[in-house]
Amino acid sequence: MKPTYDDTRQHLLDTGHRMMAGKGFTCVGLNEILQTAGVPKGSFYHYFKSKEQYGQTLLEDYFRHYLASMDQGFSTPGQSARERLMSYWQGWLDNYCVPGDEQKCLVVKLSAEVADLSEMMRITLRDGAEQIIDRLAACIEQGHLDGSLPASAARQTATGLYQLWLGASLMCKLHRDVRPLEDAMITTRAMLES
Repeated sequence: MKPTYDDTRQHLLDTGHRMMAGKGFTCVGLNEILQTAGVPKGSFYHYFKSKEQYGQTLLEDYFRHYLASMDQGFSTPGQSARERLMSYWQGWLDNYCVPGDEQKCLVVKLSAEVADLSEMMRITLRDGAEQIIDRLAACIEQGHLDGSLPASAARQTATGLYQLWLGASLMCKLHRDVRPLEDAMITTRAMLES
């Protein structure tokens, strides 16, 4: 008996996310996604006209969930903006680059791979990263207002921090060690000292 899903489109996206987080975009074939998901090819083409559009939709779905999680974390009552921001980085350190675990962050996993392959996916990645930076900058600005963070150019600080953590995540993959992220945390604390 074939399993049924309430939302076949979302099931395909969730399956692809798990697979591409581990192998990347180009190493995962459409047939492999369909076989793993237990979905016929016709159903795939009902929702997506190509693997490229599927990849773009997968990234949009990833960012939708990621940004909602950021919004929830950055609205935690009873915490200063600095505490909310440091909780975000601690979550990255704890969850996104565990040696031997699949790469959960599709920005880290797919950016370099697809930027030259697909303009649609590159733009989706760029726009999603900009939305992350926007939220970081807004939190930094809140920190200026509540006195928990020193005055700085919020957008520039947010961009620098995000780039620092993306780079550290890549170094974790190269070294198969969390030390680059631990170093990023030390640098982040120093940048945000009040």
